[in-house]
Amino acid sequence: MNFFIEKRREVMQHIEKFMLEKMPEYLKPIDDIWQPSDFLPDASKDDFFDKVKDLQQSANELSYDLVAVLVGDTITEEALPTYESWLSMVEGVSRDEEGGWMKWNRHWTAEENRHGDLLNKYLYLSGRVDMRQMEISTQYLIADGFDIGTGHDPYRNFIYTSFQEMATNVSHRRVASLAKRDGDTLLSKMCGVIASDEARHAKAYKHFISKIFEVDANEAMIAFEDMMRKKIVMPAHFLREVGLPIGQLFGHFTDAAQRLGVYTAIDYVDILKQLIEEWKIETIADLNEAGEKARDYVMRLPERLIRIADRMKNPTMEYKFKWILA
Repeated sequence: MNFFIEKRREVMQHIEKFMLEKMPEYLKPIDDIWQPSDFLPDASKDDFFDKVKDLQQSANELSYDLVAVLVGDTITEEALPTYESWLSMVEGVSRDEEGGWMKWNRHWTAEENRHGDLLNKYLYLSGRVDMRQMEISTQYLIADGFDIGTGHDPYRNFIYTSFQEMATNVSHRRVASLAKRDGDTLLSKMCGVIASDEARHAKAYKHFISKIFEVDANEAMIAFEDMMRKKIVMPAHFLREVGLPIGQLFGHFTDAAQRLGVYTAIDYVDILKQLIEEWKIETIADLNEAGEKARDYVMRLPERLIRIADRMKNPTMEYKFKWILA
């Protein structure tokens, strides 16, 4: 076991230099990147209340399911302390507090932190949400912990983040489109810039994994297979509210997302296909028997998941979230 841990650390040290070279491309300068206040009404201005009234009028046109998805997305973004502490425990990241990987972790966290700040303030001003109930759910999600089946393995963690960042990009882009359809151009712009951040972050983690495949293809392939067998769960899979056990609320949240087409079973398959193509899974050479078996599983998986998705019915069950005011 110690051999595998040490090898992971060596690989992480090897790809760290590639990460540092690309970091200015994947993370934007703090002085230049957008901030939440760029989009929200300015309380120091005379027209603040007029702007808030306009925001509320637009928010009133959003469908119930869209507000539910937006609240769930916001809670997910605001659980950032969990994700930062999780990444800081990954082998090869935590070894050197002042090293490149911890620098990445801090700067990535700082960019992500803006997403929850922006969406939270929008929801507060919208008047559509019981903020206390939403805040309770956020505190629960952070306090309940974060188990996604990756352990401290950097390969599994970066495969997870590659997939998850692509999924959040899809979700925020779709919410942006639906908000625009409903006439809320401000929310559409906000979700659009968040989606753009997620796309950059996905590109980074996919690049890290491609470098791992170059130097440790067998173990990377086995890690990929393992994560897909477990299924990639979203960070909010422990989502709950007062009176519900851990995780039960997540099903209602995903039902709303599925009904709207914000994030569907087909999207899950499409992301998997993109990762298979970008990491050139089909053409990776010199795999041992375990690696070949892992690749065979991954290559066959999209077709199997498509058949399952085709049989799935669009969820019709409606649930009244405590987050949303009647």
